[in-house]
Amino acid sequence: MIRTVLTIGRRLAAALLVALAAALPVGAASAQELRLDITKGVTEPMPIAITTFLGGTPQEQTVARQISSVITANLERSGLFQPLDPARFIQTPEQLASAPPRFADWRLIGAQALVAGGVQAQPDGRLRVQFRLFDVVYGKQLTGLAYFTQAEGWRRVAHIISDAIYKRLTGEEGYFDTRVVYIAESGPANQRVKRLAIMDQDGENNRFLTDGRVLVLTPRFSPTAQEITYLSYFNNKPRVYLFNIDTGRQELLGDFPGMTFAPRFSPDGNQVIMSLAQSGNTDIYTLDLRTRRQTRLTDHPGIDTAPSYSPDGKQIVFESDRGGTQQLYTMNADGSNVKRITFGQGRYATPVWSPRGDLIAFTRLNGGRFYIGVIRPDGTGERLLTEAFHVEGPTWAPNGRVLMYFKEKPVGAGARQRQSRLFTIDLTGVNERQMVTATDASDPAWSPLIP
Repeated sequence: MIRTVLTIGRRLAAALLVALAAALPVGAASAQELRLDITKGVTEPMPIAITTFLGGTPQEQTVARQISSVITANLERSGLFQPLDPARFIQTPEQLASAPPRFADWRLIGAQALVAGGVQAQPDGRLRVQFRLFDVVYGKQLTGLAYFTQAEGWRRVAHIISDAIYKRLTGEEGYFDTRVVYIAESGPANQRVKRLAIMDQDGENNRFLTDGRVLVLTPRFSPTAQEITYLSYFNNKPRVYLFNIDTGRQELLGDFPGMTFAPRFSPDGNQVIMSLAQSGNTDIYTLDLRTRRQTRLTDHPGIDTAPSYSPDGKQIVFESDRGGTQQLYTMNADGSNVKRITFGQGRYATPVWSPRGDLIAFTRLNGGRFYIGVIRPDGTGERLLTEAFHVEGPTWAPNGRVLMYFKEKPVGAGARQRQSRLFTIDLTGVNERQMVTATDASDPAWSPLIP
């Protein structure tokens, strides 16, 4: 059964989805329902048949094929799904549009889940995009939804459908309807041009937000995904800006002489946290965005920097050399109850708290090699996920399942130049993928789900 959802924004769609889920007789997960368990480490990808969406006119058919392609690429790239070759399909999309799935035929080719859909132009110029997700193992429909969008919004609808399929089959929120802001790099190593850039999580819709005339560093998303903070140097002095993605309006947050690390937003978006070097000492401060009042949280002769909030805003993780080597520490949001959580060899840096709150990602330098790893907030369960000549700057997908970071390696004559690329990896340490970017890239920051 297809249920119609009028999609104006994600929030409205989500609200309607909740209402409709209650009306569906098979809306709740049960023992007799297909489910990909991703809670037990490395998981074999689920075979899924994604048919080419149908359209009546040539324009509808073009958009329909593109939507199917984006959904297929999203699910395949997650490493949790194995889209099957359409050449093996026995039942055609046209037959699926007029009759129930022949589940025996889909089981014969090894499919466990089946996706079918279509695109139809509306008299007002919008497109109606509908899809159905079937459980091939138990022979039933899991969900069916329809979205209305302007013609240029087809790609975003494809990401929203990908998220709906991901959530229905794994039980966890998806991360496909998101964006990534990063530093686009070009030019020789001694004259590097660095621009602020943004793209969809799959590398599409790339655009540059600054022109490269001033150096920009370490962008961060606000909790609403509509604003970015970033660090920029003006006359060799660090400045922090707020950039509104929708309007393009840029606001100077302030000059911060001695700033040693770009600010991050608090979970409620009302303040940013950063480190400042003042009177010869580097400590952690918060800045209230409404009052512009600074509050000092640490007061130690060691260098305290790189702070990141826990998702509930009650704790902060940061790096410090107060114990003699660069390690990770946690403290309460008011600066009390400081605890060291790493004790390994080498140095730990750039900690970022997972959106789920269960892990902290970090960069580790040991024996001349860089690593990206994760550790529980209590300091147990450290795991190293990847290593490289230089790998740094982890950022979490909003569901806390995937990490993105940048890797840099020497290239060219005498290895005097540098090549820098973005990569993603599953939380289990498998499925490392390189992102396609227009230029060299570094310092990625992953947005929350787009509202």
